[in-house]
Amino acid sequence: MGVDGKALVLGGGGVTGVAWEVGLLHGLAEHGVDLTDAGLFVGTSAGSSVAAQVLSGVPLRDLFEAQLADAGQETAARIGIGGLLSFAVAGLWPGDPARGRAWLGRRALRAHTVPESERRAVIARRLGDGSWPATRLLIIAVEAETGAVRVFDAASGVSLIDAVAASCAVPLTWPPMTVEGKRYIDGGMRSAANADLATGSERVVVLAPVTQSVRPSGRPGAQLAALGPGVLGVVVSPNAAARAAIGRNPLDPARRRPAAEAGRAQAATEADRLRPVWT
Repeated sequence: MGVDGKALVLGGGGVTGVAWEVGLLHGLAEHGVDLTDAGLFVGTSAGSSVAAQVLSGVPLRDLFEAQLADAGQETAARIGIGGLLSFAVAGLWPGDPARGRAWLGRRALRAHTVPESERRAVIARRLGDGSWPATRLLIIAVEAETGAVRVFDAASGVSLIDAVAASCAVPLTWPPMTVEGKRYIDGGMRSAANADLATGSERVVVLAPVTQSVRPSGRPGAQLAALGPGVLGVVVSPNAAARAAIGRNPLDPARRRPAAEAGRAQAATEADRLRPVWT
């Protein structure tokens, strides 16, 4: 069980985001700052996968070593210019943000991608039996047809695998995932990290491979600040060396190893900044 009052927010960022977050968590633990003792985890897209793996009980060292292994069995993908433009249009949609997300979700439903079963199998290989952890975990996804935000947790009645698969369903690249008869796209379409869902926590650390948002209110720093003046928190994003290691395509598994190693190296400079927040 985690420590009440502490929240770890893990943002989206593709396979390289997974690797960087795992490397950073492992490196921080080596420097005496163990972020995995949080009482609340908030996982979005890549961050949902990291949260589920961390809370499975597998040691951080083993998760880190897995990121260094050969990625030859993983399928490389890319978010094209059309996809990036569609994300921007959805984010800038006037009025209710859900309308923009729904527009993007309906486009995702029409897109030709791999079968849902193939993507779910990829997620299942990462997570094992799909049991929800004892520590509170929130996983964010977006309903494709309506743009409504869904927050999955242990009380949702769905498997952890399905929740993570929904949160990781990058629109126009991977298929919207079916959960309880509804199809969902990536939780990052609401916010890259959804840090505002850590409400009620006293200490919050946000690991954000991606910090950009077309809406200022969706940026991790703004969401952290909105939690209130009594919240002690910090946002960690990739430094220059990590950004170079990650490269321009967050869905390229060939960049997984360098991203993980860069995250571990960055931990040496972040530990002193995080220690007073966390301990």
